[in-house]
Amino acid sequence: MTDEGSKKSWSIPEKLILPVIHSAIREDMGDRGDLTSLSTLTDEMTGQGQLIAKSTGILAGVPLLNLLFQTIDSSVQVEILTEDGQQVQAGVLIARLKGKMRSILSAERTALNFIQRLSGIATMTRQFVHQIRHTNVKILDTRKTTPGMRLLEKYAVLQGGGFNHRMGLYDMILIKDNHIDMNGGIGPAVRRCLNYLKSHQLQVPIEVETRTLDEVRLALDFPIQRIMLDNMSIETIRKAVRIIDGQVETEASGNIGFDNIVQIAETGVDFISIGSLTHSARALDMSLIILNHF
Repeated sequence: MTDEGSKKSWSIPEKLILPVIHSAIREDMGDRGDLTSLSTLTDEMTGQGQLIAKSTGILAGVPLLNLLFQTIDSSVQVEILTEDGQQVQAGVLIARLKGKMRSILSAERTALNFIQRLSGIATMTRQFVHQIRHTNVKILDTRKTTPGMRLLEKYAVLQGGGFNHRMGLYDMILIKDNHIDMNGGIGPAVRRCLNYLKSHQLQVPIEVETRTLDEVRLALDFPIQRIMLDNMSIETIRKAVRIIDGQVETEASGNIGFDNIVQIAETGVDFISIGSLTHSARALDMSLIILNHF
């Protein structure tokens, strides 16, 4: 499979992230710019600010600060004082800013939106990872991401100690229940996928979603790489893992939370995928404080 993990696996690729930053700035500034700052501050006003954590959590997306402020005003100086993947407590200084007040205040909300969102994802991921640290199970994200933000949100999962599932529909085959039902069963669906890959000379992993132990047994008849155990009870997952017996990778998915993740991890599955990492993570509270202006 192609899962990637640990915060050192990859960094934010600037050429792919800049369009996201430009879009976010246009969304906030429109065609007229920051009317409040333009009307209340002079262009000559300069000052200093600090980005401070207001709650405990894991940082993610800090490198975006420099890209964002430089995009709005290349004269703004950004001093990064922390690193992605670090745990911070309330009151910890994340970064210092120095430059034109119009520019700093115009970028403030967009910067906070990015860092708070990504840090919230990293924090929630770390909480799940911490709960099952006594096992060898890897926590995976899903495609349940904010449109346009997938690369960043999956990056944040890495900072929290999780691993990435497929990036999109193009880098892995995941035969889900709808595909199976529309083909009349696992067998016909898998055969079509295998024929498609052969005819197009493609080599990508295949994962099959299963809902019952009978479907697990059917999936094992084919040269696939992973079986998803979807919305199964703890006992059914345990039985499925015994049936599979290491022949392929196993992934538990569906309705997984802090209340049952330990039990699921202890069944012996290889992976647990959790959609809430990216669709329900609570933003990590932060604030930009202006220290002085000139």
